[in-house]
Amino acid sequence: MIPEQNNHVVSTIENMPAENISTSSGPLQRLKKVFNREMLLSMALGQVLSLLICGIRLTSKYLSEEFHANTPLFQSFLNYILLFLVYTTTLAVRQGEENLLAILKRRWWKYMFLGIIDIEATYLVVKAHQYTTFVSIQLLNCFVFPVVILLSWFFLLVRYKVLHFVGAVACILGIGCMAGADVLMGRQQKEDFYRGDSKLIGDVLVLGGATLYGISCVCQEYIVRNLSRIELLGMIGLFGSFFSGIQLAIMEHKELLKVPWDWQIGLLYVGYTACMFGLYSFMPVVIKKTSATAINLSSLTAELYTFFCGLFLFNYKFSALYLLSFFTILIGLLLYFSTTTYVAQDPRVYKQFRNPSGPVVELPASGQHEPSVTYTSLSQETEEEPHIRVA
Repeated sequence: MIPEQNNHVVSTIENMPAENISTSSGPLQRLKKVFNREMLLSMALGQVLSLLICGIRLTSKYLSEEFHANTPLFQSFLNYILLFLVYTTTLAVRQGEENLLAILKRRWWKYMFLGIIDIEATYLVVKAHQYTTFVSIQLLNCFVFPVVILLSWFFLLVRYKVLHFVGAVACILGIGCMAGADVLMGRQQKEDFYRGDSKLIGDVLVLGGATLYGISCVCQEYIVRNLSRIELLGMIGLFGSFFSGIQLAIMEHKELLKVPWDWQIGLLYVGYTACMFGLYSFMPVVIKKTSATAINLSSLTAELYTFFCGLFLFNYKFSALYLLSFFTILIGLLLYFSTTTYVAQDPRVYKQFRNPSGPVVELPASGQHEPSVTYTSLSQETEEEPHIRVA
């Protein structure tokens, strides 16, 4: 027999008496269940990331267009150096298995590849602006979503519901609407500036950058769920500063010498680095709370925030299509966050169940049926939901 525990013990849904199954709730209760605190908090956290991305784009736009400082590698290098000073040094002073040297002995080559992927994902997309139009970059950057979904499905075993795909499609439609507004308002670069071969190179660079960014996001989700946020950021700071410094010295040292240094440019570099550091530091927190797919969908509103700021800063022309795009993306986010994703499990794991507050309990083989449930929710347990132990 299973010894008595203080935790709530329930039967599986198939074996519960009919009188114990709650009747369907009313429309108000269903609405409260959908728009719960966890869902609204997840959406709000995603919008914080979008605002940080908006700050990055605005400062980068000022540097490149107002001061002709085209130094994406140097800007990334400043961020990696700051990550190194904060998080890598934190790992260096730790003791035991969480020490920097102990981590490097076990996983140095994995973090080396992650650092290279993270550097090149940003560089390829920024480089693509020299070859293709802004509208093409907006649309092709959406390739990150199938990459993240497929990698999450096969490597993180995440399972999605139909509502997740409907929400993702709605978000992508919002981006398409925004790209159409850019064309109508003349925000895109002139098409005759880019020759056919040149545009093809730019499109390939965007697709490559989106693929690498998707790989980086899924790797980060795995690390923050199984290891730690400090380890992730410390290793990215270490390898990112090393490899971006080498790439900077080879490819961008001439551009860096052309920068007309003054206090305004210095302030823009500080602002860019602060926003980038905040994004890198806060993103693992949001990934652990939601998922890599969720943060990529949430970040779609960053371009709209940049446009709204550009109405005042760069005299952009307004179009009602931008508002339509904004609300389409928000509806897509609501649909996506209204239901939880699941992680596929082997049903045999239920033969040995780990009680959250007790030892491993072996379930008796005789007279017991393995539950048909093969998924476990990624969302945080709320206080209203008791710990459930299979009996």
